[in-house]
Amino acid sequence: MAKKSWLSRWWGGKKDTPILGAKVHPSLEAHTAEFRKEVLEVTDGVYVAVGYGLANSIMLEGDEGVVIVDTMESMEAAEEVREAFLAITSKPVEAIIYTHNHTDHIFGGHVFSEGVPIDVYAHESTTTYIDRVIGVLRPAISRRSMRQFGNMLSREDFENAGIGPVLRISEETSLSLLRPNKTFSKRLEVTLAGIPLVLLHTPGETDDQISIWLPEKEVMIAADNIYKSFPNLYAIRGTPYRDVMKWVHSLDLIREYSPAHLVPCHTRPISGRGAIATLLLHYRDAIQFVHDQTLRGINNGLTPDEIVERVVLPEHLAKQPHLQEFYGTVKWSVRAIFTGYLGWFDGNPSQLDPLSAGERAKRMAALAGGEEKLLSKTKKALKAKDMQWVLELTDHLLQLKPGDKDVLMWRVQACQALAERQTSANARNYYLTCALEAQGMSVPVLRQATTSLIHPIPLEMFFRSMSVNLMAEKCLEMDECIGFRFSDTGEAYTLHIRKGIADVRPVFPKRYDIAVTIECTIWKELLAQMRNPITTFASGHIKVEGSIPKLIAILRLFEKQ
Repeated sequence: MAKKSWLSRWWGGKKDTPILGAKVHPSLEAHTAEFRKEVLEVTDGVYVAVGYGLANSIMLEGDEGVVIVDTMESMEAAEEVREAFLAITSKPVEAIIYTHNHTDHIFGGHVFSEGVPIDVYAHESTTTYIDRVIGVLRPAISRRSMRQFGNMLSREDFENAGIGPVLRISEETSLSLLRPNKTFSKRLEVTLAGIPLVLLHTPGETDDQISIWLPEKEVMIAADNIYKSFPNLYAIRGTPYRDVMKWVHSLDLIREYSPAHLVPCHTRPISGRGAIATLLLHYRDAIQFVHDQTLRGINNGLTPDEIVERVVLPEHLAKQPHLQEFYGTVKWSVRAIFTGYLGWFDGNPSQLDPLSAGERAKRMAALAGGEEKLLSKTKKALKAKDMQWVLELTDHLLQLKPGDKDVLMWRVQACQALAERQTSANARNYYLTCALEAQGMSVPVLRQATTSLIHPIPLEMFFRSMSVNLMAEKCLEMDECIGFRFSDTGEAYTLHIRKGIADVRPVFPKRYDIAVTIECTIWKELLAQMRNPITTFASGHIKVEGSIPKLIAILRLFEKQ
């Protein structure tokens, strides 16, 4: 099947990425048609841009202007959507609404505001979630997201991202963020651009998720609480526990409005009151079924490995088009629900203090009759196309023979074969990216920092990010205190390196070894690696009381991310 025009125009992966030649599951390949690039008119004055990036962007047209719901994942994606919307109307953007904090919904804001201050509506917790992902977890989330969404794959190997054509973030794209300035807790009735709206807190895929009801048009914008795939009750890129029963209750709240039109923020809108009612019922029932049967297994003393073999959607749900596993899966959901309720320990005493990976590998080899026997059994499994077993055996072999080319190639073959079986784009993309990593490709931490993105982030988040990147092993005997004064904001902070921890406090210390005076914006740009430290010191932007060499040595104790 020829690759789509939207994929040929630009691509996030590197041009020299090896082509694996992975086949695509027929169901996942057919699912790509869901993301045909177009602007759909749901009803008078409600337009949805589908296929321009991972998420949809929605334009609500009123007499006085337009409201934009979600602004895409990058400025480049937003610019294409903005151009398409301008072909419909040139009315000014009066307000922006974020349905939740996820990257693919918020980082194109400045394109729509065009430099004019406008109100941005969101749930009261959205900013906190944005800052957390941008700050302390950015390196891990960035790398794992690149695997999940397949951004490092070749054009030839990539098919889609499950709930959208592709995540349009790469080293060539830029991000911008308009921070919310109008927030609410449970419910907000507001008129924007002459359009009456009801904003509803509907936690589900995220705790800050909101849905938007247009009473005059009977349209419900359901955000990410429903789309054409089994829901992502757990995201393999790594997320906090998603309270799935809150998700069910939010879908029940949406059902109470009996919408004539349902607009998800991924995949295509649906019209028809009866069809929507049936869809919402099936969707919420599927989530509750997985939740309840997982807890049933927990209460019967089963481990996650045992429960995933037992929880299978009943036929009347499994056959529904909106419950096919193109994004989330039932098995991942079971494991997430178990962990959400009981934490990491599965109840098996052997897992209280398990052998290290290296020691387990040695004993597996001994059990097989030695390393050569373990290699032989892996080859045998490969020949039998027992690819999951091959992948697990290579885990052990790479502990014993790190970097072994034959073992790595078997791992590549196993990952590719497993990828080809997947209907879930997330699983396929993750397997294939790991296959590339086994061939030596590295997944970078993408850096799209712009001043508009980093300057509004609270100083606290930058210092928290420093503390979790401290190389503790290099300062176990150190006791040094640095006081920071920020001349442009009047803020002050203490950074106390004390025997392997960085104690951060939002006050200037009474006693210190070094004092630093600097502008807040310059400090943020330094930490975001937008400025050269040496030239910044030389230019006089940093005033230091105490030893500059010692200050530099302390700052080098933090990993660059």
